[in-house]
Amino acid sequence: MRILAGAFKRTPLAVADRPGLRPTPERVRETVFDWLTHLTGGDWQAVRALDMFSGSGAMALECVSRGAARAVAIEKDRAGARAIAAIAEKLGARDRLAVVCGDALLWTKSALETFDIVFIDPPFASRLQLAAAKAALNVLAPGGLIYLESEELIADEALGQTGLTAVRRGKAGAVHYLLAKAA
Repeated sequence: MRILAGAFKRTPLAVADRPGLRPTPERVRETVFDWLTHLTGGDWQAVRALDMFSGSGAMALECVSRGAARAVAIEKDRAGARAIAAIAEKLGARDRLAVVCGDALLWTKSALETFDIVFIDPPFASRLQLAAAKAALNVLAPGGLIYLESEELIADEALGQTGLTAVRRGKAGAVHYLLAKAA
């Protein structure tokens, strides 16, 4: 795995061998970041991003590489959180990338900041996508976007029940993904 674009383009990212850890495929990340670049007008400098189930840190690091003002990577696994912090340190990005070792759903309840983009890609077996999306609304800035990744299609009706509307959808292999906004 590697960072796809920006200042840290081609930087390799280590992926730990942990149960449930399944990094977002490069092809999917490329599509999603193309969508986000189009929807944000290509200006990443004011973007604040939250990666709720960070894993390898790829989504948060991709945002920072493209010039995002701030990203927060939440990872429950201590070794995973340390690995994300280490790569951010190595890249000189610790001033724009905060790493939190903890529970993303709890963190969003007490966070004092808002985010323009929230990435939600929990381990598929946890089935936390919709609960996390609902929690993310607490920290979503007006006009912000939520990225959801799942092994199953998330129906518009289920999204609507969480207060979201799909903006874009895609599928790559066994991965369904979408961008949504507050309804």
